Amino acid sequence: MKQKVKIIVSGGGTGGHIYPAISIANALKQKHSDCEILFVGAEGKMEMEKVPAAGYDIVGLPIRGLQRSFSKENLKFFSRLLKSIWQAKAIVKGFQPDAVVGVGGYASGPLLHVAAKLGVPALIQEQNSYAGITNKLLAKKAKKICVAYEGMERFFPKEKIVMTGNPVRKDLLEIESKKAEALEYFNLEKDKKTILIVGGSLGARTINNSVLKSLETISKSSVQIIWQTGKFYIEKVKKELENWDLPDVKVSDFLSRMDLAYAAADIVISRAGAGTISELCLVEKACILVPSPNVSEDHQTKNAMALVNKDAAIMVKDIEAEEMLIPQALELIKNEEKCAVLAKNCKLLAKPDAADDIAEHILAMI
Repeated sequence: MKQKVKIIVSGGGTGGHIYPAISIANALKQKHSDCEILFVGAEGKMEMEKVPAAGYDIVGLPIRGLQRSFSKENLKFFSRLLKSIWQAKAIVKGFQPDAVVGVGGYASGPLLHVAAKLGVPALIQEQNSYAGITNKLLAKKAKKICVAYEGMERFFPKEKIVMTGNPVRKDLLEIESKKAEALEYFNLEKDKKTILIVGGSLGARTINNSVLKSLETISKSSVQIIWQTGKFYIEKVKKELENWDLPDVKVSDFLSRMDLAYAAADIVISRAGAGTISELCLVEKACILVPSPNVSEDHQTKNAMALVNKDAAIMVKDIEAEEMLIPQALELIKNEEKCAVLAKNCKLLAKPDAADDIAEHILAMI
């Protein structure tokens, strides 16, 4: 392997893509200290803020996704795509990487397309149990495809597939030792059960509405709740909570210490994004998954079912959540035997060394 190695990493759009991408970059730096890494993201997206905060340089492309409903923004899609391809070509030629890595997000498409055209080895990290159209197209030119679920030969050439799991943040390892710190951090009582409710950095409307509809039921229970609403819903939620005396409901728009949130939780309610599921498996928590219906190919339902079929999670459909979610959660948290089974089976699916394994495969291509 060359003494000086240059690698471009593309991953963003949501935390579910950004944090795995950063984890891979960190693993690469640990394995090869003389490794120069450049991120490529989408202008205006979360990665343009989170990646520099993690200590890496990033360049933005003007790429955007297609809106599901008719939008004037869709008329600009192809011009933005062409401009992004042109800019990606300039970035690759200027940086001269030894390899490129796509971890999802809008920018991965143009970057990996250009890399393949220029003969740069490319690796795809497919997080979901159902591959999206972009990765299926890019797979033809990729050298390796790292996956987190079985049966991915349905979408990719079998000889290119490597089972690695999804990278997760290192601070989520060994959270059991952080229980006391977590209870103090969130001002929780050690003798009460705790539900962690998360909907991603932007929030999940259905999950938030499900909680709001069940505030009376929650008020009569003896549970504590850590509730991450997302920035779009925090004001509405706070306004609603003014009408209730619920000191055991700890609400915030964003949780900066997810390690402590998981450490405090007895069960977790969450969407079924691939990154989140990987975290839930690693931290060994009983969970209720509410797949988002607003994702391509309904891939969150497929992610959730991969756990449900192994008795590692419970799934509540988005359309049924407002009526069923909180009652099911309150029932589950009282059933310690069921919680233990779900947590144990979840842990069997964990891949704590995913970032290191993916880094090894990247460096092996060079």
